[in-house]
Amino acid sequence: MDTILSLQDVSKTYQSGTKRLTVLHNINFTVEAGSIVAIVGPSGSGKTTLLGLCAGLDRASTGTIELNKLRLDDKNEDERAFIRNRYIGFIFQNFQLMPTLTALENVMVPLELQGEKNIRSRSVTLLEKVGLSDRLHHYPAQLSGGEQQRVSIARAFSTNPKILFADEPTGNLDDETSGKIVPLLFALNREAGTTLIIVTHNPELAESTQRIIRLKGGHIISDERTSNTTLAV
Repeated sequence: MDTILSLQDVSKTYQSGTKRLTVLHNINFTVEAGSIVAIVGPSGSGKTTLLGLCAGLDRASTGTIELNKLRLDDKNEDERAFIRNRYIGFIFQNFQLMPTLTALENVMVPLELQGEKNIRSRSVTLLEKVGLSDRLHHYPAQLSGGEQQRVSIARAFSTNPKILFADEPTGNLDDETSGKIVPLLFALNREAGTTLIIVTHNPELAESTQRIIRLKGGHIISDERTSNTTLAV
């Protein structure tokens, strides 16, 4: 299996006045293409910081990060933005939908940025897959939290990303809604063959993945395979 993501001796330190705060210490792991990985740990353990580094949203203080065979640590912001636009999808806890655009328009935006063709029909098809065929022209404020996350999921898959980062995708949803969103996310991921990395506090969601990386105090304290070995196949 090809490696889609590789971290070697990655650390992240922030300078605050005269103080230095290291939030990640010598992180090492690789992720196989097409796999589904959960990153878990208590608040302040460095999960979201790690996700940001993996996605090229921030730069590591030390170490090497490669995504799809491209080194992120020696790229400038414009180059990293190009890599994110070309290869990466995002799902956020607070949905991050544009309030002045309809559900359909929100899904179309990434495709427009890439200059793709047939973007309207592709976006409609994705929204149908997530069960929102009757909500195409609704604005985010007219949608429930679960419906907004469905739009977010459709948008994330619209560009056929190589890797998708989900930061607490069920964090703002009740248990019943989460129970519908997670199978939907996994089904779309399986269909697209995308690599999926999920930061979550939800133990049931983590246990549904193929591998769980646990952080504590900025260190990886365990990295274990689950029994869901055929999940992404």
